[in-house]
Amino acid sequence: MAASTHTVTNQAPPLVEYDLFNADRALAEAVDRHLDPQLLDEAHAELSALGRTSGSAQVQEWGRLANENPPKLRTHDRYGNRIDEVEFHPSWHRLLGKGVSAGLTAAWARPGGHVRRAAGFLLWTQVEAGNGCPLSMTHAAVPALRTDPALAAEWEPRLTSTIYDQDLRHADGKAGALFGMGMTEKQGGSDVRANTTSARPLAEDGTYELTGHKWFCSAPMSDGFLVLAQAPDGLTCFLVPRVLADGTRNVFRIQRLKDKLGNRSNASSEVEFDGTWARRVGDEGRGVRTIIEMVAATRLDCVLGSAGLMRQAVAQAVHHCTYREAFGGRLVDKPLMRNVLADLALESEAATTLALRLAAAYDDGSEQERAFLRLAVPAAKYWVTKRCTPVAVEALECLGGNGYVEESGMPRLLRESPLNSIWEGAGNVQALDVLRALQREPGALNAYLQEVGRARGADHRLDGAIKNLLTELADLEGIEGRARRLVERIAVVLQGSLLVRFAPSEVADAFCASRLGGDWGSAFGTLPHSLDLGSVVERARPVP
Repeated sequence: MAASTHTVTNQAPPLVEYDLFNADRALAEAVDRHLDPQLLDEAHAELSALGRTSGSAQVQEWGRLANENPPKLRTHDRYGNRIDEVEFHPSWHRLLGKGVSAGLTAAWARPGGHVRRAAGFLLWTQVEAGNGCPLSMTHAAVPALRTDPALAAEWEPRLTSTIYDQDLRHADGKAGALFGMGMTEKQGGSDVRANTTSARPLAEDGTYELTGHKWFCSAPMSDGFLVLAQAPDGLTCFLVPRVLADGTRNVFRIQRLKDKLGNRSNASSEVEFDGTWARRVGDEGRGVRTIIEMVAATRLDCVLGSAGLMRQAVAQAVHHCTYREAFGGRLVDKPLMRNVLADLALESEAATTLALRLAAAYDDGSEQERAFLRLAVPAAKYWVTKRCTPVAVEALECLGGNGYVEESGMPRLLRESPLNSIWEGAGNVQALDVLRALQREPGALNAYLQEVGRARGADHRLDGAIKNLLTELADLEGIEGRARRLVERIAVVLQGSLLVRFAPSEVADAFCASRLGGDWGSAFGTLPHSLDLGSVVERARPVP
């Protein structure tokens, strides 16, 4: 009898039907560490439920379908009427509805809300990162709207709702609403003060009409948008509703959708305003100051999103190597592969630990913590988002040729990995923001040093890194030219201090030896061989 030519052996089973939350020890421990003990039972129940949903085969399939069926622009109806609508695959709406119902826009409305939401956002990113954009902007719009109590009272209950309503109608008739943002223009990019969109006052009640364009406006089917435009007294923040109070559609002309490298399930658009009705948010001329709270919150989501992508990449790599055999044994047991996996796991855990620490600072809300965030958020956004792509590349390589095939899901992770470094201000913007905090807000540096100082004396390599950082901070001559190097050290020292305090000794030891002590090569898999790398890998293993 002839042997079968299609017997499948030595392949890892799909990584599905498991709880992403409880399988992620670093994340679960961070939630326990930062939440009030009285909130833990409820938080664990909701995060475990979201973890099981995120790990289900059905929801993972929705993510694939939403990504493979990108949105389509419908500028006109069949009769020639301008409608400016974006059509999404049903899986997009299913995912977005799940994200809203899971409270991923409701952080401001409940105790411990930022830590709980951060953990959920990190989980949900691993399903399909595209729908994180409207979830993030809706969440982040709240602090900007709070500069105008009347607007906040009107919109905040809708934005923090757990009800997803996709219909395009005036927000008064909706139980929940989503928000977008429009700052970038083609002539300015990150230099929003070069914006040319104009705002003409209509009345004394804070209403205006806008004329101009936005080069990047994500989630154009949202119910409202915060945008920047030039009013008589300077750059100002405005709220642009998609549908007006009389039920007619505001002038919001979607010119085209961007054809992006990744994030393909999400619609990013170019839009034109032509007599578009808007309400002022905050004072004229203070648009950047008004919208900066929104930007800070979305930057934290960039950190969380990258941490989520890294976690999923590492989980897939460890899972594959646990089942795959070569050269007489499992890949995960081979010393060289174990070194690679441990190195990736360190990067992932450091990102998760830092991201949840920042979320906890939002929940605290004290002056000390706000000062800490002023420095730590742009530093973390700079560093964590930049580490995402090399982690995704190396994790893909752990799967070999299997990882290069679309069906593995790894190419989608790879295409998504650079986005968070670019969105909400690319690397140089973050580095310059850190410099501004150092030069203008001494309380920010003091808060940072107090935070890392809590780990002093626990590891000599961390102590040495803190000392070297202080030396570098003392010399501000020509600091802009070396800002990236400085910001990297600020972020890595902060990660090291957190791991020394909170992670298992084998994790902290490996991180300090490599990232702070210099015993490390130029690629992943170059950790000192004498470390307990097996324990590091086992800690990162997802357990279906």
